[in-house]
Amino acid sequence: MFTTRPELVGTTGMVASTHWLASQSAMAVLEHGGNAFDAAAAAGFVLQVVEPHLNGSAGEVPILGWDARDDAPFVVCGQGVAPRAATIERFHSLGLDLVPGTGLLAACIPGSFDGWLTLLERHGTMRLREVLGYAIGYAEGGFPVVPNISATIATVEQLFTEHWPTSARLWMPDGKPPAAGSMLRNPELAQTFRRILAEAEAVGADREAQLEAARRAYYQGFVAEAICRFARENAVMDVSGEPHTGLLTEDDFAGWRATVEEPVSLDYRDRTVLKADAWSQGPVLLQQLALLRGFDLDGLAPNDPDLVHLVTECAKLAFADREAWYGDPRVVDVPLRTLLSRKYNDARRALVGEYADTGPLRPGSPDGREPRLGRVSERLRGEVRQEARREAGAVGEPTVRTTGETAGDTCHVDVVDRWGNMVSATPSGSWLQSSPAIPGLGLQLSTRAQMFWLEEGLAASLAPGKRPRTTLTPSLALRDGRPWLAFGTPGGDGQDQWSLQLFLHLVHGGLNLQEAIDAPEWSSSHFPSSFYPRERFPGRLHVESRLGEATIAELRRRGHEVVDEGPWALGRLSAVSRDEDGVLRAGANPRGMQGYAVGR
Repeated sequence: MFTTRPELVGTTGMVASTHWLASQSAMAVLEHGGNAFDAAAAAGFVLQVVEPHLNGSAGEVPILGWDARDDAPFVVCGQGVAPRAATIERFHSLGLDLVPGTGLLAACIPGSFDGWLTLLERHGTMRLREVLGYAIGYAEGGFPVVPNISATIATVEQLFTEHWPTSARLWMPDGKPPAAGSMLRNPELAQTFRRILAEAEAVGADREAQLEAARRAYYQGFVAEAICRFARENAVMDVSGEPHTGLLTEDDFAGWRATVEEPVSLDYRDRTVLKADAWSQGPVLLQQLALLRGFDLDGLAPNDPDLVHLVTECAKLAFADREAWYGDPRVVDVPLRTLLSRKYNDARRALVGEYADTGPLRPGSPDGREPRLGRVSERLRGEVRQEARREAGAVGEPTVRTTGETAGDTCHVDVVDRWGNMVSATPSGSWLQSSPAIPGLGLQLSTRAQMFWLEEGLAASLAPGKRPRTTLTPSLALRDGRPWLAFGTPGGDGQDQWSLQLFLHLVHGGLNLQEAIDAPEWSSSHFPSSFYPRERFPGRLHVESRLGEATIAELRRRGHEVVDEGPWALGRLSAVSRDEDGVLRAGANPRGMQGYAVGR
């Protein structure tokens, strides 16, 4: 099979991410003796600098890892919770029935900073300065503007100049969007990181004490104070068309820390797939596999219409259950054991027919419980919102509109080292277009709370101190109980569709990592978007044209409303793997021409 680049093979270490500077920074950490967790954190901080339209320093990150010392997997939940003042009644009093997709109201507590610190503290070996220095260097010295940064800023230029002057100063330093290929700096973020380092190192030489001091500087010190003061004192325009102040307080920051949890899992042949719990959408990949266990997929080509149809129809059933049942397990009772059980999925599999399901969502009734869904906007069949995608220049990435409204911009990193440590992380949020820049910090707030529903009684209903049901969903897979594969992709609701396809191409199609990444992809928007304004498009199937005319025609014959997105338009997968003999492999996405794998 044709590939855009070779699958990398080596024995020292492998990194794959959505940006070459993050990949190379992580590899430099491995070369200097750091482990996979040190390297992933370095890449994560670099991504906050060089992909500011896809993530930022006040965002969130779920991290899946395998620690060779403990010989066990873990999840770091770097997803902040809703503020104490964030209630459904509060939003209704403002005349809102959805959490706005931009601005200050949609901010949860920033989780990514403590997520990376927790990874370093529990599983890393290096000091914060050794890990954070790469990001500081790019923030101070400059980084190249990829075309989608330029296009995103151009799309929201009027919003910045008329309503968000702090963002205009930060992201348009010359009074206009930076040109693709030019160098852009973020000296305020560099200064923020340097001040955190100074406060960390002031406590002495102990590594853990320094990490704790850095955590205090962010969540109980100058960073939290600046964010909360700005949110409290400034009413800013958001996608609702009205200005609003924020809800975050210093007490919210001080009372939160990232948590370490057990992953959930599903056995599939001789593989075991690990995901974060149902505060993420991660288990939906496991549900799809549980449904697909009943079909013979061996030998099906990546563009076989039978494969595309079966995977799509199983996705519709699994994502319907996501809508009805997934939420923060600390707050709601998620019947996950039943949702992943053989008996439940054997019954659900009978709903997969020869033709595409184009009707309402069909969630199941695990343990006899009655499902409940939120109210969504259903667009007319055949209406395709391609113009917004073209306006944003968002090849392989979600839509960005002139209001800053976006649908899941994200990045990803995977690392494996020579000791057998493996990590997969999907940092996101705090996009430059999501919320006004906080003066003096060089960052902006995330809008992850837009994933909450403002309807009572739903699994993902808004509540103070609750985690939103995020789309962020890194993946690990074991083979015969040993760490085999770390993989993932940006792309909102598409993440666990494209990641599933990669896994199936490896297990059933016999492809290597790069072949599986390069294979033509597809995704359904039959179920509601997790992002404002939460539209669904019944029966709609987005495909890359490389599936071929015959396959697309057959899918249309089976009733799918096929939208041809172009040859290289969906997902930004990356992956690393480890063979039983210790040989390491990596592959990265060519779409958008910025993701790269490195290793030796």
